[in-house]
Amino acid sequence: MNQKILVVGPALSQTGYGEQCRFALRALMSRPDVFEVYLKPLPWGNSSWLLPTDEDRNWIDMLIQKTAFHIEHGGNFDISLQVTIPNEWEKITPINIGYTAGIETTKIVPQWLEKSFLMDKIITISNHSKNTFADTVYDATKTDTGEKIKVKCETPIEVVHYPVRHYTPEPIDIHLDYDFNFLTVAQWGPRKNLENTIRWWIEEFRDEEVGLIVKTNLFKTSVIDRQHTKDRLKALLSDYKDRKCKVYLLHGNLTAGELTFLYQHPKVKCLTSLTHGEGFGLPLFEAAYNGLPIIAPDWSGHVDFLYAPKKIKRKNKKATFKNTAHFAKVDYELKPVAPEVVWQGVIHPDHSWCYAKHASYKKQLRNVYSNINRFKNIANSLKKHIHKTFTAESQYAAFVEQVGPSSEFDVEGWLNNLDVETHE
Repeated sequence: MNQKILVVGPALSQTGYGEQCRFALRALMSRPDVFEVYLKPLPWGNSSWLLPTDEDRNWIDMLIQKTAFHIEHGGNFDISLQVTIPNEWEKITPINIGYTAGIETTKIVPQWLEKSFLMDKIITISNHSKNTFADTVYDATKTDTGEKIKVKCETPIEVVHYPVRHYTPEPIDIHLDYDFNFLTVAQWGPRKNLENTIRWWIEEFRDEEVGLIVKTNLFKTSVIDRQHTKDRLKALLSDYKDRKCKVYLLHGNLTAGELTFLYQHPKVKCLTSLTHGEGFGLPLFEAAYNGLPIIAPDWSGHVDFLYAPKKIKRKNKKATFKNTAHFAKVDYELKPVAPEVVWQGVIHPDHSWCYAKHASYKKQLRNVYSNINRFKNIANSLKKHIHKTFTAESQYAAFVEQVGPSSEFDVEGWLNNLDVETHE
């Protein structure tokens, strides 16, 4: 008998969590012999929704209607898959699975740790996220004895990556003045470090015929958002008036085919990112499986797919394979997050993330620009590895396998015996 599984998540939003929710739905629906899938959509901040013409919109809307009808007629569910930040996890079905991108910093907050005990399993999208959950430890006090103990996540945690998706390139109207252009794709917010990505790039190529395409937005993909984004970029560029290098703004909805066209454009040579941290890093992943060289810090979720086996030949010995970086690594240091990014219940002041080093970034920009053929060969090698390893079939199968049996850990009894105040 099929398991009735309720997926709770922002399936309609044009965000990372939206794509994560849609991946989960596709994976579960690939096994109709195992799961009967239902969907309860969540709003996701101020983000834009999928357009009515989007290829995913029709089947998502049908799932939502099916679920509303099922609930209206008294239907129940066997499993819940809750695709959201852990603050929102709840016990709503006999088996509950938390599916999260995790955190881009070095720790999780106490609230996440407490919520983790409500789940029978946690699935996340990178080893960075898994290890952050597993390695975070807080001090707590047993209420009945006063004993001081260490508290950590006891719920099983598994990692399932995203798969490669294949799209036909759809041309976009973009005029590039120069033959060599870098690309950065990121929402304009503190975590993506977009200001330094642009400023330091200009410093390196100020008097050269090189371009930088900035695919970004602030919150939505609306006309108003476009104007605010344009104003912000103009203010930044006003500090560099007499420059030969060109910066282009791309704003608004791009289809997956249009993004593919951008990644594969013959004048687009490299994707660059100075992100402070990634749960996974979808634009980096998409660029990598399209064969685009990448510049990024060697930290957080994206390192799961930016490394690949390399054959090491030794004289008079059998060749071996070593997992090596297939991108231009930017040096970094881990430091506390800035005060303006502190987010109650998600990011605390004692959390740290990655700060790319100025000189290292500029060095790698020049390195890729001067040795583009070598980096293109490295990128093609990585592309082959990703297409072989991150197939839809393998990732769907891995996800279905992890939506499995519940933990036998006595969550409620354990929590009831602890002081609810954790001490950092």
